Amino acid sequence: MAQQIFATKGNLIAYKKSLELAKLGFDLLDRKRHILVREMMLLIDEAKSIQDKIGTVYQNAYQALKLANMTLGSETNNAIVVDTDNSIEIDYRSVMGVEIPIVTISQQQPQPNYLIGDSNSLLDIAYKDFHEVKILTAQLAQIESSVYRLATAISKTQKRSNALKNIVIPRYESIVKFITENLEEKEREDFSRLKVIKSQKEKKNM
Repeated sequence: MAQQIFATKGNLIAYKKSLELAKLGFDLLDRKRHILVREMMLLIDEAKSIQDKIGTVYQNAYQALKLANMTLGSETNNAIVVDTDNSIEIDYRSVMGVEIPIVTISQQQPQPNYLIGDSNSLLDIAYKDFHEVKILTAQLAQIESSVYRLATAISKTQKRSNALKNIVIPRYESIVKFITENLEEKEREDFSRLKVIKSQKEKKNM
Protein backbone atom coordinates (compact mmCIF):
# COMPACT_ATOMS: atom_id res chain seq x y z
CA MET A 1 0.00 0.00 0.00
CA ALA A 2 1.13 3.54 -0.81
CA GLN A 3 0.64 4.69 2.79
CA GLN A 4 1.56 2.78 5.92
CA ILE A 5 -1.55 1.36 7.57
CA PHE A 6 -1.28 0.08 11.14
CA ALA A 7 -3.32 -3.04 11.73
CA THR A 8 -5.16 -2.04 14.89
CA LYS A 9 -8.76 -2.57 15.95
CA GLY A 10 -9.19 1.20 16.18
CA ASN A 11 -8.08 1.63 12.56
CA LEU A 12 -10.32 -1.25 11.47
CA ILE A 13 -13.37 0.41 13.04
CA ALA A 14 -12.44 3.79 11.54
CA TYR A 15 -11.91 2.44 8.01
CA LYS A 16 -15.07 0.31 8.15
CA LYS A 17 -16.98 3.45 9.04
CA SER A 18 -15.31 5.36 6.17
CA LEU A 19 -16.21 2.50 3.83
CA GLU A 20 -19.86 2.60 4.90
CA LEU A 21 -19.97 6.38 4.40
CA ALA A 22 -18.38 6.06 0.95
CA LYS A 23 -20.96 3.44 -0.08
CA LEU A 24 -23.77 5.61 1.26
CA GLY A 25 -22.37 8.60 -0.63
CA PHE A 26 -22.24 6.55 -3.82
CA ASP A 27 -25.87 5.45 -3.41
CA LEU A 28 -27.01 9.03 -2.80
CA LEU A 29 -25.07 10.35 -5.80
CA ASP A 30 -26.44 7.57 -7.99
CA ARG A 31 -30.00 8.42 -6.93
CA LYS A 32 -29.34 12.12 -7.51
CA ARG A 33 -28.00 11.38 -11.00
CA HIS A 34 -31.09 9.34 -11.92
CA ILE A 35 -33.43 12.11 -10.72
CA LEU A 36 -31.49 14.77 -12.63
CA VAL A 37 -31.43 12.65 -15.81
CA ARG A 38 -35.17 12.05 -15.57
CA GLU A 39 -35.80 15.78 -15.08
CA MET A 40 -33.56 16.64 -18.03
CA MET A 41 -35.25 14.12 -20.36
CA LEU A 42 -38.66 15.60 -19.55
CA LEU A 43 -37.35 19.07 -20.39
CA ILE A 44 -35.78 17.84 -23.63
CA ASP A 45 -39.14 16.40 -24.72
CA GLU A 46 -40.78 19.72 -23.86
CA ALA A 47 -38.09 21.63 -25.77
CA LYS A 48 -38.68 19.53 -28.88
CA SER A 49 -42.39 20.31 -28.73
CA ILE A 50 -41.74 24.07 -28.41
CA GLN A 51 -39.09 24.03 -31.15
CA ASP A 52 -41.54 22.38 -33.54
CA LYS A 53 -44.15 24.99 -32.72
CA ILE A 54 -41.88 28.03 -32.65
CA GLY A 55 -40.70 27.49 -36.22
CA THR A 56 -44.24 27.64 -37.53
CA VAL A 57 -45.12 30.67 -35.39
CA TYR A 58 -41.99 32.55 -36.52
CA GLN A 59 -42.84 31.83 -40.14
CA ASN A 60 -46.42 33.04 -39.68
CA ALA A 61 -45.26 36.17 -37.84
CA TYR A 62 -42.76 37.22 -40.49
CA GLN A 63 -45.23 36.44 -43.26
CA ALA A 64 -47.86 38.60 -41.54
CA LEU A 65 -45.31 41.42 -41.08
CA LYS A 66 -44.29 41.12 -44.72
CA LEU A 67 -47.91 41.46 -45.84
CA ALA A 68 -48.43 44.41 -43.49
CA ASN A 69 -45.36 46.13 -44.95
CA MET A 70 -46.67 45.51 -48.46
CA THR A 71 -50.01 47.14 -47.69
CA LEU A 72 -48.88 49.86 -45.27
CA GLY A 73 -45.28 50.46 -46.20
CA SER A 74 -42.41 50.16 -43.69
CA GLU A 75 -43.64 49.76 -40.12
CA THR A 76 -40.68 51.59 -38.59
CA ASN A 77 -42.84 54.38 -37.17
CA ASN A 78 -45.30 51.96 -35.61
CA ALA A 79 -42.42 49.91 -34.18
CA ILE A 80 -41.00 52.98 -32.46
CA VAL A 81 -44.16 53.61 -30.43
CA VAL A 82 -44.30 50.03 -29.08
CA ASP A 83 -43.39 50.05 -25.38
CA THR A 84 -40.46 48.08 -23.98
CA ASP A 85 -41.66 44.79 -22.53
CA ASN A 86 -40.84 44.48 -18.83
CA SER A 87 -43.25 41.64 -18.11
CA ILE A 88 -40.59 38.91 -17.97
CA GLU A 89 -39.64 37.76 -14.46
CA ILE A 90 -37.09 35.11 -13.52
CA ASP A 91 -37.25 32.97 -10.40
CA TYR A 92 -35.58 29.69 -9.47
CA ARG A 93 -36.53 26.25 -8.17
CA SER A 94 -34.17 23.64 -6.77
CA VAL A 95 -33.89 20.11 -8.15
CA MET A 96 -31.50 18.08 -5.98
CA GLY A 97 -29.53 21.25 -5.26
CA VAL A 98 -29.48 22.43 -8.88
CA GLU A 99 -30.99 25.90 -9.37
CA ILE A 100 -33.42 25.74 -12.31
CA PRO A 101 -34.73 29.04 -13.75
CA ILE A 102 -38.46 29.73 -13.93
CA VAL A 103 -39.32 32.38 -16.51
CA THR A 104 -42.68 34.05 -15.98
CA ILE A 105 -44.11 36.16 -18.77
CA SER A 106 -47.55 37.66 -19.18
CA GLN A 107 -49.50 35.61 -21.73
CA GLN A 108 -52.35 38.09 -21.81
CA GLN A 109 -52.68 39.47 -25.33
CA PRO A 110 -51.37 43.06 -25.15
CA GLN A 111 -53.35 45.90 -26.61
CA PRO A 112 -51.62 47.45 -29.65
CA ASN A 113 -50.47 50.99 -28.93
CA TYR A 114 -49.79 51.99 -32.51
CA LEU A 115 -52.05 54.36 -34.41
CA ILE A 116 -55.22 52.64 -35.61
CA GLY A 117 -55.49 54.94 -38.61
CA ASP A 118 -52.01 53.90 -39.79
CA SER A 119 -52.62 50.16 -39.45
CA ASN A 120 -54.84 47.37 -40.68
CA SER A 121 -55.82 43.82 -39.72
CA LEU A 122 -52.60 42.41 -41.23
CA LEU A 123 -50.52 44.47 -38.79
CA ASP A 124 -52.75 43.29 -35.94
CA ILE A 125 -52.09 39.67 -36.96
CA ALA A 126 -48.32 40.29 -37.09
CA TYR A 127 -48.46 41.96 -33.66
CA LYS A 128 -50.37 38.98 -32.22
CA ASP A 129 -48.03 36.42 -33.82
CA PHE A 130 -44.88 38.14 -32.58
CA HIS A 131 -46.36 38.24 -29.08
CA GLU A 132 -46.74 34.45 -29.26
CA VAL A 133 -43.17 34.20 -30.57
CA LYS A 134 -42.00 36.16 -27.52
CA ILE A 135 -43.77 33.77 -25.13
CA LEU A 136 -42.42 30.66 -26.87
CA THR A 137 -38.89 32.12 -26.99
CA ALA A 138 -38.98 32.82 -23.25
CA GLN A 139 -40.21 29.28 -22.57
CA LEU A 140 -37.52 27.78 -24.81
CA ALA A 141 -34.81 29.90 -23.17
CA GLN A 142 -35.95 28.66 -19.75
CA ILE A 143 -35.81 25.03 -20.85
CA GLU A 144 -32.45 25.31 -22.64
CA SER A 145 -30.90 27.02 -19.62
CA SER A 146 -32.36 24.34 -17.33
CA VAL A 147 -31.09 21.50 -19.54
CA TYR A 148 -27.60 23.04 -19.59
CA ARG A 149 -27.52 23.38 -15.79
CA LEU A 150 -28.83 19.85 -15.32
CA ALA A 151 -26.35 18.39 -17.82
CA THR A 152 -23.48 20.15 -16.01
CA ALA A 153 -24.70 18.85 -12.64
CA ILE A 154 -25.13 15.32 -14.03
CA SER A 155 -21.56 15.36 -15.36
CA LYS A 156 -20.16 16.49 -11.99
CA THR A 157 -22.29 13.95 -10.13
CA GLN A 158 -21.16 11.16 -12.46
CA LYS A 159 -17.49 12.05 -11.91
CA ARG A 160 -17.91 12.00 -8.13
CA SER A 161 -19.87 8.77 -8.32
CA ASN A 162 -17.19 7.14 -10.48
CA ALA A 163 -14.46 8.32 -8.10
CA LEU A 164 -16.25 6.70 -5.16
CA LYS A 165 -17.03 3.51 -7.07
CA ASN A 166 -13.67 2.99 -8.78
CA ILE A 167 -11.18 4.59 -6.39
CA VAL A 168 -12.40 5.38 -2.88
CA ILE A 169 -14.55 2.32 -2.13
CA PRO A 170 -12.05 -0.23 -3.53
CA ARG A 171 -9.28 1.47 -1.55
CA TYR A 172 -11.21 1.30 1.71
CA GLU A 173 -12.22 -2.31 1.00
CA SER A 174 -8.57 -3.16 0.41
CA ILE A 175 -7.51 -1.46 3.65
CA VAL A 176 -10.25 -3.18 5.67
CA LYS A 177 -9.23 -6.53 4.19
CA PHE A 178 -5.57 -5.83 4.94
CA ILE A 179 -6.22 -4.87 8.56
CA THR A 180 -8.67 -7.77 9.09
CA GLU A 181 -6.21 -10.34 7.73
CA ASN A 182 -3.36 -8.92 9.81
CA LEU A 183 -5.46 -8.91 12.99
CA GLU A 184 -6.58 -12.48 12.32
CA GLU A 185 -3.00 -13.53 11.74
CA LYS A 186 -1.97 -11.82 14.95
CA GLU A 187 -4.78 -13.60 16.83
CA ARG A 188 -3.61 -16.94 15.45
CA GLU A 189 -0.05 -16.18 16.49
CA ASP A 190 -1.18 -15.14 19.97
CA PHE A 191 -3.31 -18.27 20.25
CA SER A 192 -0.39 -20.48 19.19
CA ARG A 193 1.90 -18.68 21.64
CA LEU A 194 -0.58 -19.19 24.47
CA LYS A 195 -0.84 -22.87 23.62
CA VAL A 196 2.94 -23.21 23.75
CA ILE A 197 3.13 -21.37 27.08
CA LYS A 198 0.33 -23.48 28.50
CA SER A 199 2.01 -26.65 27.29
CA GLN A 200 5.31 -25.62 28.84
CA LYS A 201 3.63 -24.83 32.17
CA GLU A 202 1.92 -28.22 32.16
CA LYS A 203 5.24 -29.96 31.54
CA LYS A 204 6.83 -28.09 34.45
CA ASN A 205 4.00 -29.10 36.77
CA MET A 206 4.30 -32.77 35.89
